[in-house]
Amino acid sequence: MSALGRVVRAGVGRRRVQSLVMALTTMTAVTASVMAAALVVASQQPFDHSFARQRGAHLTAVFDGGRATAAQVAATAHAHGVTATAGPFPLVSVGVRPQPPAGMPAPPVDPVLTVAGRTALGGAVDSLTLTSGHWLTGAGQIVVADGWGPPDLLGHQVHVPGVPGNPALTVVGTARSVTSTADAWVLPGQIAALTRPGTTPEQQMLYRFAAAGSTAAMDADRAAVTAAAPAGSVDGSQSYLVVRATANRQTATFVPFVAALGLLGLVMSVLIIGIVVSGAVSAGTRRIGVLKSLGFTPFQVARAYVGQALIPAAAGTVLGVVLGNLGAVPLLSQAEGAYHTGTLTVAGWIDVAVPAAVLALVVVSALAPALRAGRLRTVEALAIGRTPQVGRGRWAARLAGRLPLPRAFSLGLAGPFARPGRSATIAAAIVFGAVGVTFAYGLGASLNGVQRGINLDSPGQVTVDPFPRQIAAPGSGPAGPPREADPAAVARVIAAQPGTRASFSSVFTEVHFLGVSDAVTAVAYQGDSSWGAYQMVSGRWFDRAGEIVVGHRFLQATGTRVGDWTTLEGDGRSTRARIVGEAMTTGDGGMRVLTDAGTLERAGITEHSATFSIALRPGTDRDRYVAALDTALGPLGASAQARNGEISATVVAIDAITAILTLMLVLVAGLGVLNTVVLDTRERVHDLGVLKALGMAPRQTVGMVITSVAGIGAVGGLAGVPLGIALHDLVVPRMGEAAGTRIPPVDMAVYHAPQLVPLALGGLLIAVLGALLPATWAARTRTATALRTE
Repeated sequence: MSALGRVVRAGVGRRRVQSLVMALTTMTAVTASVMAAALVVASQQPFDHSFARQRGAHLTAVFDGGRATAAQVAATAHAHGVTATAGPFPLVSVGVRPQPPAGMPAPPVDPVLTVAGRTALGGAVDSLTLTSGHWLTGAGQIVVADGWGPPDLLGHQVHVPGVPGNPALTVVGTARSVTSTADAWVLPGQIAALTRPGTTPEQQMLYRFAAAGSTAAMDADRAAVTAAAPAGSVDGSQSYLVVRATANRQTATFVPFVAALGLLGLVMSVLIIGIVVSGAVSAGTRRIGVLKSLGFTPFQVARAYVGQALIPAAAGTVLGVVLGNLGAVPLLSQAEGAYHTGTLTVAGWIDVAVPAAVLALVVVSALAPALRAGRLRTVEALAIGRTPQVGRGRWAARLAGRLPLPRAFSLGLAGPFARPGRSATIAAAIVFGAVGVTFAYGLGASLNGVQRGINLDSPGQVTVDPFPRQIAAPGSGPAGPPREADPAAVARVIAAQPGTRASFSSVFTEVHFLGVSDAVTAVAYQGDSSWGAYQMVSGRWFDRAGEIVVGHRFLQATGTRVGDWTTLEGDGRSTRARIVGEAMTTGDGGMRVLTDAGTLERAGITEHSATFSIALRPGTDRDRYVAALDTALGPLGASAQARNGEISATVVAIDAITAILTLMLVLVAGLGVLNTVVLDTRERVHDLGVLKALGMAPRQTVGMVITSVAGIGAVGGLAGVPLGIALHDLVVPRMGEAAGTRIPPVDMAVYHAPQLVPLALGGLLIAVLGALLPATWAARTRTATALRTE
């Protein structure tokens, strides 16, 4: 081995603690960087990537099984522009009853599933992604769409009560279709057992086209398929552009916060690696002087110290890549659920680019101070490497000595001023950590408030739906299609039910407004809905006919503001309506309109079916109330069910990702503090021996070392809190804009004095925890050992 190689090996072996800290710091920084980069990349058009990987369907068409045979449907594969097809798949819509958990009653309403008969998981179009369990292997099995139904449904049965024999199907897996072509899948032979007598299953056909990048192209493709099919046989179709727009809106809410946390993680990783490597080399300035006295050239010295830095950094980098890929799995899994896409993975180039960038940073960070020290005269290197520059920090020491503090604490407070550059960089790391913690708290608090506001879209503790039951006529055999209950009769039963505090009905319909080209979804309310009003961004809830509350995108699309008038066009009539409020709503892309039913009636629009929302009197037992109301509504063909506030998958994913990335930021900042204190205590070990010889007790040594970074931590925490608040106020509104709404002021004002105090102390906590281990080491070092150390 050459002399240079022996110097490198000896340096790594001699500074085992610093080498270990460097490896741990690099590992943590690389881990955080890989996870952050993977999320940022995964948030860039995940639908498009998943659509290409799964060969998603440009067009999903459903044909009337009584007007077109399977052969005729299959023949549409030759329509103009078609490049690939899948199907035809037999298709039925059935009400199913999931097996309830042990001890729980069955739900009063049977959810309806669109079930497709399919033999294979893959295919030329719409290759499904299996998320749990296995694919169909025989009759009596069903694979449901990921996210459908109650949790832990795998392995349980779902019953189909509306068809002969009430068949039961075992859930053997969950799968995800990028364009949501069905709610569940069974083998084609199973469809006959799920079909009502006297009806014929529909036929589903999936298409990919040569040109499908615009609405006009898709309209032409749809027309070609319709022309190739028997007249009147196309029951409906869905373009992938509609699904894509919804998915991209969902994704857009992720991008601002992922970018903010990812950028914080990357910047902090660069900063900490620079601190660790350059600090380690600077601490070896005296050693550089020794090497120069033995005849090493400045370039050889620089190579030696770069090598000493690269060995532990390379080990940490390899471990960081492995841990980053493992840590990215749960993060990307959360993103998959929020994006409703197929499997997301860490892009291969990230595993190459991040390690290469980190190792390049290590080389630069080590080379600069090593060359600087190598250019020093040998005597200067020996002198500078032994003690800080003469006079540096003496004013701070004199000032701290005048404070009414124990001498150990005053020495600790003055310590950072002896090496201001190193202290400034570690303060910056703590500031970034405090920014991350403050931002994470505010983001979580705002999202929880937004979730409560979203739950107001479905107010009340009990609901009654318009088509909840399938009614069978006496002696007619299986149940027929659902029968609409009379809304007026339902309202009377609800009002007469003991325990009812208030109720109103609402119905969704499509209306047109002057100046808006497409139909707009409106929610028409009957009764006093003020207790179930949406969360307001500005203005107020409507209280009479002729007033409307709208979403943010509606105001943007119409160029109006709260207080303006707009024209509602109906069935041959129109009416003026005043915008009295802006509500927080992400429904229909923020274009939803909320109003009294009388407003629509003025335009000649009348809807009969309605969903009832019910608020209960305090102290009312909800389960008993639901059971009694359900019995009373039975003769009307209606049914009551309890309503529970749902948590958005997007909110859950953001909370989980924020918590993990914030933990990584704090860990990186803590390791930066640990490394700095290790360097300081190693450099000052002889001084510590002198202080111990003069009578400094171990607990005083611990206090001195911790105090040396406590001031930096306190200042960093105080500086990080306002920056974290500013980042929150910048990012959260952009997340709302991406979702098609504005965030109400009450959900933005989440920082209050009781929360700001512990947040401001966060930097101090990071500093103390980071310094605790080296402080303990310094306290345990024997006086004689410390005095002999050079």
